[in-house]
Amino acid sequence: MAGHEFDTIVIGGGQTGLTVGYYLSKTGRTFLILDASDRIGDSWRRRWDSLLLFTPSGFMGLPGMDFPSDRADQLVGKDAAADFVEQYARQMSLPVLSGMRVERLTKEGDVFGVETSSETFRARNVVVAMANYQKPKIPDFARDLNPAIHQVHSHYYRNPASLHDGPALVVGMGNSGAEIGLELARDRETYVSGEPSAVIPFRIETWFGRKIGVHLVRFMATKVMTTSTPIGKKARPKMLKRAAPVVRAKPKDLIAAGVERVPHMTGVRDGLPQLSDGRTLDVSNIIWCTGYRPGFDWIDLPIFEENGKPRHERGIVEDVPGLYFCGLFFQHSLWSETFPGMPKDARYVVDHLDRRSTATRAETRTGA
Repeated sequence: MAGHEFDTIVIGGGQTGLTVGYYLSKTGRTFLILDASDRIGDSWRRRWDSLLLFTPSGFMGLPGMDFPSDRADQLVGKDAAADFVEQYARQMSLPVLSGMRVERLTKEGDVFGVETSSETFRARNVVVAMANYQKPKIPDFARDLNPAIHQVHSHYYRNPASLHDGPALVVGMGNSGAEIGLELARDRETYVSGEPSAVIPFRIETWFGRKIGVHLVRFMATKVMTTSTPIGKKARPKMLKRAAPVVRAKPKDLIAAGVERVPHMTGVRDGLPQLSDGRTLDVSNIIWCTGYRPGFDWIDLPIFEENGKPRHERGIVEDVPGLYFCGLFFQHSLWSETFPGMPKDARYVVDHLDRRSTATRAETRTGA
């Protein structure tokens, strides 16, 4: 870290940041990856205990390294994903500095300042390798609930034993809500509120799902639904405003397991959750599966839209040369934030960064 100055700083040490690092290592440029977690892969390890990824092991490899598995159609648990990411960083000899949360990003002239609680780094380029899902989103009326009701966002939920005894209301019928609701129904009265945005019509664990369905979805999500195709351009604005389709735990599975599907929660009455049909539910737990807000408020640069999302074109921030994003939802394709879709974006970003830096250096030498 001599001088704390690098050609490129990558912010985020998950699979996205590591993949960006892999491609940067091929350019010969100096770079450092800053990761807020104490251990590589912790963003996966902190998820709920029973979480299984939708992506089968055959699609989980990263550039230069396959995911270790006996079967390409095997479903992968969150701890196995975490261990793979950690092993990837080690095997690729990537320069990761853990426990280094970035608190401010600025730019003066051609140089970025990357400030953490203990160090300040400088770089000609910065790649923010983070997804949109940073800050758990909970409605404001949650504060009006009876304090005796245990509340937890899905980001912090671990297992049924971590909840209070008694009934549970899961708010949100996306993938997290459906899977957590199904798990809770095994040992307690469970309600799930809301409606899914859509439902994948086949089961990914069946022969068809493993051998055919997932491949079809991958083709559509990485080749058809992109910012380069007419259908992708038309669909992207709508997809950015809605939750992903429910994949594994179908609505009928919840009903079969004894879950009671209820309407949207709209507020609080007498300290209890109130539904859109006027009912209140007397529950001991509420699990908020209500999504996330972007968490880029530490970026002190004029690059954001009114909704807090960064302005970019395939990860390139034209308003601030040298600044890039990678790992955003639908950055280029519908699967841009997933193991199968993200590497293409990482390579695109690094290729642009390398060309720009080479051109800038040539202009400096010639005095142009």
